[in-house]
Amino acid sequence: MSKISGGLPSVKSQPVYRVKNWSSYNRALVARGSLTVWIDDSLWRQWYAQGPSQRGAQFVYSDQTIEWMLTMRVLLKLPLRQTQGFIQSLLDLMQLELATPDYSTLSRRQGSLAVVLPTRCPDTPMHLVVDSTGLKVYGEGEWKVRQHGWTKRRTWRKLHVGVNEATGEVVAQTLTSHRIDDASQVVPLLTQVDEAVEAVGGVWSV
Repeated sequence: MSKISGGLPSVKSQPVYRVKNWSSYNRALVARGSLTVWIDDSLWRQWYAQGPSQRGAQFVYSDQTIEWMLTMRVLLKLPLRQTQGFIQSLLDLMQLELATPDYSTLSRRQGSLAVVLPTRCPDTPMHLVVDSTGLKVYGEGEWKVRQHGWTKRRTWRKLHVGVNEATGEVVAQTLTSHRIDDASQVVPLLTQVDEAVEAVGGVWSV
């Protein structure tokens, strides 16, 4: 017999919004399906590899080209073959006489592609946002807890993170027990930040 710890949670009713401007509403729905791709001209000028010769087989396409195609693949959730066809269709529409890397080239190059992410804003004081999340180290599974409740073997840890608000980069972190609050970890997090900090904020759940 399952253990019942309490009553059913209250269900909040969702607000109902009545649409009155149907013409503009329909146009907005149609606009969601439109696709506009803006591509900088520098990509076409660096389409093919122009670096120094390397040992073994030479690259035909630049890292910038491979990175852009793989980015489009992730954004549109496409397999490698469909990515090749999509990029080729863009080149045809723009009347650019450029060869498209095939799917095997994308698969081979993505394993060793060095991606540089411009995450830092130099000469700008940081706005540090502090938040935390729970990590289950060991213990019963979720099904067992729902059916029979939890026991003392269930153990949690709390990960406190400091995030650069402008870039979303995690710049500091601490790991504590589940009983430690975020306020007590502000100073340990700040000691890990080498850059200037303008303000510190927190995230609270209501």
